[in-house]
Amino acid sequence: MTAFEELGVMPEIGKAVDEMGWMLPTDIQAESIPLILGGGDVLMAAETGSGKTGVFSIPVIQIVHESKCETGNASSKNASGNPLANKWQMNPHDRGKSFAISSDGLLCQCREFKEWQGCRSTRAVTEGKYYYEVTCKDEGLCRMGWSTLDADLNLGTDKYGFGFGGTGKKSFNRQFDTYGEPFTMHDVIGCYIDVGQGTIMFSKNGTDLGHAFDIPGHLRQHPFYATCVVKNAELLFNFGDSPFKYPPTAGYVGLSKAAQTQSIPSRKSGSAGASRQNKRKANNAPYAIIIEPSRELAEQTYNNVVSLKKHVKNPGISEVLIIGGVSPSDQLKCIENGVDIVVATPGRIDDFISSGKLSLDQVRFMVLDECDGLLSAGNEAMIKRMHSKMPQVTADGKRLQVIVCSAALHSFDVKKLAEKIMRFPTWVDLKGEDSVPETVHHVVVPVNPKKDRSYEMLRPEARIETDGVHQRDRVGQRDKPCDEKYSEAVKILKGEYCIKAIKKHNMDQCIIFCRTKLDCDNMERYFTKQNGGPKAKGHLYSCVCLHSDRRPPERRENLEKFKKGEVRHLICTDVAARGLDVKGIPFVINVTLPDEKQNYVHRIGRVGRAERMGLAISLVSVEHREKVWYHSNCNNRGKGCYNTNLTDMGGCCIWYDEGSLLADVEEHLKITIDQVSPDLEIPVNEFDGKVVYGKKRATHNQSSYKGHADSLAPAVKDLQALEKAAQTSFLQLAMDNFSARHT
Repeated sequence: MTAFEELGVMPEIGKAVDEMGWMLPTDIQAESIPLILGGGDVLMAAETGSGKTGVFSIPVIQIVHESKCETGNASSKNASGNPLANKWQMNPHDRGKSFAISSDGLLCQCREFKEWQGCRSTRAVTEGKYYYEVTCKDEGLCRMGWSTLDADLNLGTDKYGFGFGGTGKKSFNRQFDTYGEPFTMHDVIGCYIDVGQGTIMFSKNGTDLGHAFDIPGHLRQHPFYATCVVKNAELLFNFGDSPFKYPPTAGYVGLSKAAQTQSIPSRKSGSAGASRQNKRKANNAPYAIIIEPSRELAEQTYNNVVSLKKHVKNPGISEVLIIGGVSPSDQLKCIENGVDIVVATPGRIDDFISSGKLSLDQVRFMVLDECDGLLSAGNEAMIKRMHSKMPQVTADGKRLQVIVCSAALHSFDVKKLAEKIMRFPTWVDLKGEDSVPETVHHVVVPVNPKKDRSYEMLRPEARIETDGVHQRDRVGQRDKPCDEKYSEAVKILKGEYCIKAIKKHNMDQCIIFCRTKLDCDNMERYFTKQNGGPKAKGHLYSCVCLHSDRRPPERRENLEKFKKGEVRHLICTDVAARGLDVKGIPFVINVTLPDEKQNYVHRIGRVGRAERMGLAISLVSVEHREKVWYHSNCNNRGKGCYNTNLTDMGGCCIWYDEGSLLADVEEHLKITIDQVSPDLEIPVNEFDGKVVYGKKRATHNQSSYKGHADSLAPAVKDLQALEKAAQTSFLQLAMDNFSARHT
């Protein structure tokens, strides 16, 4: 498995990436690719040469391929295309990021305590009288009802959605009014809509609660979706495919009785008719449009797409480059033969669209690269015009994704355009200078085998297993100290210091970064041995391991165990750690410094989030280099490799100079990182001694000021004595003058 596959990239693309020499994802790729594959709109800014083109090219190819696969599979099952087009369920492509949906699309759950998470159904109605019911499966907070495609997923907080919540409040346009009565676990809520009359009402356990809303006239031609929003809650939907627990009032029917030919509409469509089938109507309707401001950039992006999709087969991907300055005949021929991805400059593609030669009816992706350049060239109107012709939700329930790249992401013009054409985009801005937040306390522990000779006292079976680079050096048989012997000692001491740090600070949740997959495996076995065996759970050294050699199911299971607190420590490489979403981590240990200084900030940035204090400890061999594996020219990339010679001698090892790497990090951050002794006593003076890692920084209160007052007391006492002496001297002088005048 390649490093890119760790981000969710399909193996065929991962193979192509590997052949292109992209060994590891860049920062912008690691941050953005999972977001785009997850279905979100993304604005991103990164320096030139950061791999930005790959950020959108890789997900575009993958999602286009998946869309074509789904189209082919669905067309053999039903005439409408994808099964979502004919089935009422909650839409996995139109939901909040923490909103989970079962495979049948009927059981929904969110365990987010702080934020509301919403979802809409896969289909909509524009006429008739319909009903669906929702069973509350627990005591969490929820609202259910109806909304148009323009509504925020936080139901009832704008003028396009109508909700009824568990507190007994109905809501529309942020107005919450008392209605009906509260409901909770085991209650069944019925949701009614009469689109023709423009009315909405609800029921509780079969009892009608009366009229709730009148739908404004201008909304009555809009498609209406079944909608909910939840916070730490679970809901079970029934659209009528199963018998209702409480059948609807006479004249209303279940949503499953709505016309089966009905497709999911575009946001701009006033009808829910089958105007857009998932089956592609014409060859000239691509899935993705990538707009570049210049021919050179367009050609570069096109070549990237060609290289990245080379192993994607069954179905394959077709692409076309549409640029000015060349005859359009070849471009039109490619379009007529069928095209999936279009890379273009603004002028030529605008001509093709306006003349009907290129259809936008099936577009899933719109990418604006170098958006500030596109806008400065006067293309804003063209971009908005193109966007208005694209379906906002396709027939299979998938939402149009818009990706914007810009060197000036925070410019007024770019932000204004983003507000018009993007839906709740995620900002990824990596152009700012790296810095360490005030909430992160990071220190270096020097590892010096000349000063700390405790490793000599350890029995071989009691210490960490090392990576084997010194097996042929026979360091154990050498009496005199040498670089190889000190290097082996560094590896052993790092294992000991890691255990000592965990014990010293009682680390209940920690990410431990190792340089290689082998180092991770060795550390995991060492922790397991300290823990008393693999079956001992909840111990101080309980751990799981993440790296690319672990199978995907194991990696998912291990990450879930760590997130849920079933184990204390996550041992991983830099690649495996990228994109991890684990909140509130109080501790990080760098067993070895990364060879890229930016990755130091990336690692320690795992702590100190959400204003919570975090401690990052780096174990650094400052005085002695460490011999490590480096399989840059290895045919098997390290698998089964035993060549411990240095690379300049045809081997797979190098000397790793952490002293120089530390200097690079400090220069990059423009700071000097505190060094502490191996006893792991961490100074907290700058935090007034009020540090609890994983918790928010303590505020200054009377108790903290008391310490300051006590320390200042002697000086205050001296000042009081001086003041008293000065006043006494002044009074004595005054009295002497008075006596002199009256004698």
